[in-house]
Order: sequence, then C-alpha cells, then structure tokens
Amino acid sequence: MQIVDVQEEIDHELISHDQIMAKIKEVAAQVSADYAGKVPLLVCVLKGAVNTLTAFSQAMSIHLEMDFMSLSSYGSGTSTSGHVTVRSDLTTDVRGRDVLIVEDIVDSGVTLSWLVEELKRRGAASVEIFALLEKPARHQVQLDVKYKGFIIPDEFVVGFGLDFDEEYRNLDSIAVLKPEVYEGATA
Repeated sequence: MQIVDVQEEIDHELISHDQIMAKIKEVAAQVSADYAGKVPLLVCVLKGAVNTLTAFSQAMSIHLEMDFMSLSSYGSGTSTSGHVTVRSDLTTDVRGRDVLIVEDIVDSGVTLSWLVEELKRRGAASVEIFALLEKPARHQVQLDVKYKGFIIPDEFVVGFGLDFDEEYRNLDSIAVLKPEVYEGATA
C-alpha cells in the first residue's frame, strides 16, 4: 500500500476553516434568535454533517437536543441513485417538535427532500434546513433551505466531513479534489 499525503490529491482549497467557522457562527446566531424560547431538535445526517453539527451546536446560545440519521442515496459512486435508504434511524420521536436538519451539502437534493417529507409525515411541528454548502447546478428537486452557508460551483468537494469513498472527511477546510482521484468511480 502506497502512502500518499492527502494534500497531494487536493486541487485547491475552496473555503478555508476560518471562513467556515465565521459562517457557522453567523448562522448559529440567527437560529438561536429564531428559536428563542424553544428547544429545537437538530437532526444530523451522518456521516458528512458531523463536523458541521459539532461546530454549529457549540456556536448556538439556546438549549437544543440532537439526534442522528444515516441515509444513503450514493453508495460508493459520485452521483445519486435516486433511491434513499435509511441505514440508521432517529431515536427521538419528532412528533410536535421543531426540527432543524443540519446538512453538509445540498447536491441533488433528493435525500434531503425525502428527509423533510419523512419528518413531516412523522408529525414534526416544523422542519427547517441548515446546509453548510449548496451546489445549485446539481439540484434535481426544489428545496427550501432556510439557513444557508455557502453556494459553491459544480466541483467535487471534500473536507469538513465531506468525503470521497469515506476518505478526506478529516480536512479542516472545504477543498476541491483532483479529478484524477475520482475519475472512473461508478455512479
């Protein structure tokens, strides 16, 4: 097994750690004001949104609860299959709760759209979305993302929880992966 420095596989940094943290603090302040007097349930979509959830929840100034779901519509490829699979479900009953989905990226929007409808079906009082990143060029469904981080170009990004085939999540910034690293990956 050849050991490769992760940085050698990065084309360029798109969003620095400091920019990410500043945006998360800005959004957390807005969410804290919007949910004042309530205890929202933050739903983190595993695994990609863990870094965002951690920083976001620590920046919030109100009481909150957290829960996690593992969903998939990608497998090991680079584009959605269109079919959402629940790998691990919430442990919290969302009935009557104000739910805020914390997501790393809105790409096609297929998985997130499914999740919004599923949480409403389960009786959530409200369902809103905070997405650190959005890639409008890839949207396949219309989504109302109330709390927005960064709009990014249609490039293959990794870092701050985002992966390619389970790697690169540990980068502390958002970076563009060199095409030769992911070319040939099956959709």
